[in-house]
Amino acid sequence: MDSNLNSLRFNDNAPSLFRVYDLVILSLSLVIITALYKIQLNDEYLLLLTFTIAAFLYLSESMQLYRKLRLGRFTQRVMTVFAVTTLSFLLVTALLFLLKQGEAFSRVVVFSWYLVSLAGFISWRILYRLTKRKLYSQGINVRNIAIIGLTPVGKTLLKEINQYPELGYKFIGFYDDRERERLKGDLSQLKGSVEDALKLAQSGELDSIYICIPLTAESRIANIIHTLSDSTINVFMVPDFLLSTLMHGNVGSLGKLDTISVFEEPMGGSKEFYKRSFDILFSLSVLILLSPVFIIIALAIKLTSPGSVLFKQDRYGLDGKFIGVYKFRSMRVMENSEKVTQATKNDSRITPVGNFLRRTSLDELPQFFNVLIGNMSVVGPRPHAVAHNEEYRKLVDYYMLRHKVKPGITGWAQINGWRGETDTVDKMEKRIEYDLQYIRNWSLWWDIKIVFLTVFKGFINKNAY
Repeated sequence: MDSNLNSLRFNDNAPSLFRVYDLVILSLSLVIITALYKIQLNDEYLLLLTFTIAAFLYLSESMQLYRKLRLGRFTQRVMTVFAVTTLSFLLVTALLFLLKQGEAFSRVVVFSWYLVSLAGFISWRILYRLTKRKLYSQGINVRNIAIIGLTPVGKTLLKEINQYPELGYKFIGFYDDRERERLKGDLSQLKGSVEDALKLAQSGELDSIYICIPLTAESRIANIIHTLSDSTINVFMVPDFLLSTLMHGNVGSLGKLDTISVFEEPMGGSKEFYKRSFDILFSLSVLILLSPVFIIIALAIKLTSPGSVLFKQDRYGLDGKFIGVYKFRSMRVMENSEKVTQATKNDSRITPVGNFLRRTSLDELPQFFNVLIGNMSVVGPRPHAVAHNEEYRKLVDYYMLRHKVKPGITGWAQINGWRGETDTVDKMEKRIEYDLQYIRNWSLWWDIKIVFLTVFKGFINKNAY
């Protein structure tokens, strides 16, 4: 029963859905208010709604209203909602004044609209918070976390976790390498050594690790971070000094304590919303426009070699979870085992039609179904065979960090020439270098640029066999 409950994910990383809630409330509030005051909802009011929505969305992104709701205090989020809503209406009101269009609208209606919208925004967040706390109390959607370092900072961090149950964190235990004689206080929550924590992280039994070792222990911290790079766990450092005076760096907080994000999901907030919107629109367009090409390729495969048209390959997706990636079959065999031999030049397994499909990347077209489903993206690190993943994660530093985003049909590495056979570690290192560069510097414009360049230089490549 417990395992079934924990499989139900109460999605609090869905900023796109939260935007929909707010926009629906903003629109319905205007409809309700105009109906109560018996004001016709004419074109002028619809135009006012459009400008207000634009101002609200812009300010909400600027003020990070839709950041991950696990982090940050509830009162701070309410204050942000109040600030965004108030500034949005003030901005629109100022615009009406400057354009001398204020007389076309009832001040009572606009002010009532503001109050009802604000009440609606806050109400659904309170309901969300209460529901979330109820689910966490039942063990649904909790995140397993461990603390490395039974230090004063580590103990303070645990107090903060216990003080904010709405975070949904389940504390697994402390992990420390020091002799028990050197540790002070209650040792009942000491579960093992740092090595034990790293094994739990690599086995997928932890969601996050907080490193609470003094920053003077540079070599120990560096070794821990290097080991954790061979996993998809979220890693945070909790320094033994305040970071509020720093100008740069991805600094967050858990309660009263500062944290440094070392490895964390890069596609959050507005980034996730924009990237997913682009993926849906682009993949739908491709599937509709190229449907005749899909039919022609399917017939060519079926008529020239025995076997199925499509081949579903096991790959690692977001957070290192298994996904099935669709491709047009280009070989006489369909290898999907623990040992997979990469295609090479003049490979006898490749069919004549398959040779053309692979050189032009047309065999990848069915992956737009994966994009539409949501387990792939149009642009991102190319998914490798599971066997290759297990081989290279041991040889290439930070290899697994490419799985912090969804795999893509095309990518920054591919259009820079690093596609096809990776028969040396150097080639794979170069591909990972470009993948991580893309992840660190992602923007929607960069995705569009990569798609554009793929059309001209990414489809046909001398390294693709």
